[in-house]
Amino acid sequence: MKKIFSIVLLISLMSCSNADKTAELTGSETAVGKNSNTETNLKRYAVKSGIVKYKTTINGKVMGQTVSGEGTEELYFKNWGALELKKEDSKKTTKINMFGQKKTEVEEIHTINKLDNGKSYSVNFKNKTIFLRRDPAMEMMKTFNNGDVESAGKKMLESIGGKKIGNENILGYNCEVWQIPGGKQWIYKGLPLKLEVSMMGIKTINEATSARFNTSVPDKYFELPDYPIQKEEGFRNDAEYSKDKAEMKKNAQKLQKMSYEEYKSMLKKNDPEEYKNMSEKEMKASYQMMKKMANAMGR
Repeated sequence: MKKIFSIVLLISLMSCSNADKTAELTGSETAVGKNSNTETNLKRYAVKSGIVKYKTTINGKVMGQTVSGEGTEELYFKNWGALELKKEDSKKTTKINMFGQKKTEVEEIHTINKLDNGKSYSVNFKNKTIFLRRDPAMEMMKTFNNGDVESAGKKMLESIGGKKIGNENILGYNCEVWQIPGGKQWIYKGLPLKLEVSMMGIKTINEATSARFNTSVPDKYFELPDYPIQKEEGFRNDAEYSKDKAEMKKNAQKLQKMSYEEYKSMLKKNDPEEYKNMSEKEMKASYQMMKKMANAMGR
């Protein structure tokens, strides 16, 4: 996902280079705006609606630390995933034993995140605030493959070294099993029902415990707490973003003609950390993805 975000970021940076920047968060709103009827709606999954509940466990040892934890997630979506809300409640305990000193740290997480056709809302319960931003990757997908994120997702997995290795049932649903760097992912029609990841001795398992698809999902499940909404720095309203998209189309047409060496130079300049961590094979894969996305956007 980080590679595709980098590609999106490159095009977005070119488009927003002349946009006005604000140094601080702008004023708050009190209501969530509705989507324009002229917008291309995201199709993130190949199922229209659903309610999924997950259980997460984390265990392992690394550098004198023993980590354990568990949590739950609730996922509600409709309109093929264009509208989605996810709740997470989890608790992680880290026991540290280094240089003869012992201590225990406990972290509790309670989050709510909502995606509304490319607009992302994140609830901060500590500050009783909701932060609003545009998800650049999702906005890009509206123009890439007609907003069909599910079909583009497989290409993204392949671009990071993912490989389909078979099919297995999760809760009676036939899932594609993908080997990914550091783990495996079980995907049902674009929706992950299980994920296993091992990194530096820490293993995390996130697995669906119940799932209902193509079912009625009442509007109450998408309601956010009655907190003020603050736009993140540089947030563009719909009219401004329409202008930005026109500029993005022009820049995408320029990217269509960009050579591999020119692409590497641009990536190095705009995202040096990502550039440093990418192998030559990954770089070429991201270049090919950029060309496909630029071709789709430049039409």
